[in-house]
Amino acid sequence: MAGLELLSDQGYRLDGRKATELRKVQARMGVFAQADGSAYIEQGNTKALAVVYGPHEMRGSRRGTLHDRAVINCQYSMATFSTSERKRRPHGDRKSTEMSLHLKQTFEAAVMTQLYPRSQIDIYVKILQSDGGNYSVCVNAATLAVIDAGIPMRDYVCACSVGFVDETPLADLCYAEESGGGSSLALALLPRGGQIALLQMDARLHQDHLETLIEAAMTACKGVSKVLDEVVRQHLQEVSVLTGE
Repeated sequence: MAGLELLSDQGYRLDGRKATELRKVQARMGVFAQADGSAYIEQGNTKALAVVYGPHEMRGSRRGTLHDRAVINCQYSMATFSTSERKRRPHGDRKSTEMSLHLKQTFEAAVMTQLYPRSQIDIYVKILQSDGGNYSVCVNAATLAVIDAGIPMRDYVCACSVGFVDETPLADLCYAEESGGGSSLALALLPRGGQIALLQMDARLHQDHLETLIEAAMTACKGVSKVLDEVVRQHLQEVSVLTGE
């Protein structure tokens, strides 16, 4: 990660965080009444909306029906105004297709699909503002939306990105840190059992650094899970008050 000084001599990053410090996370559940589950999340300056429909019967062709579990369908997209580049982002572009596949693989590891044979669960995630960590923020938003839909999961699935600067791992990268040209990875974790749902690397990384980065990412994911747990508990309290329970 060259160019900008991403880590000062005092150990501070561009946005004033320490190396292992997460960006501020704010989230709400149940923001979209027409869906079975929904959530909005802000992680730093990256903002995402996740919507879940299902479980429901398979629609259209039933050739993809699984007789022992549900099919998870994920669609990722970015709003045209989400970045400073005002270019059109069709749903079918390569990056969106790849991200949709990563989200599908992540939630297949977390959702208890065996409880819903011959059915389908749809997860739609849209990035409203992009400032790094898009995959991670989408996973965290979708986790809250799946919980809001009442779909059982083995555990929270939490994601975070990490990078390497001056032999120091940085947690929860912003866009400037992601685009600095150094080694980075994104990891999705089921924190209670320590199960890795997905590990994604977009650049070469020396094997001596891999274990350090994975450990830093797992620690960051456990920090994210605590925040998501607080959001879920707060939402349940609000629902209990509204329903008089």
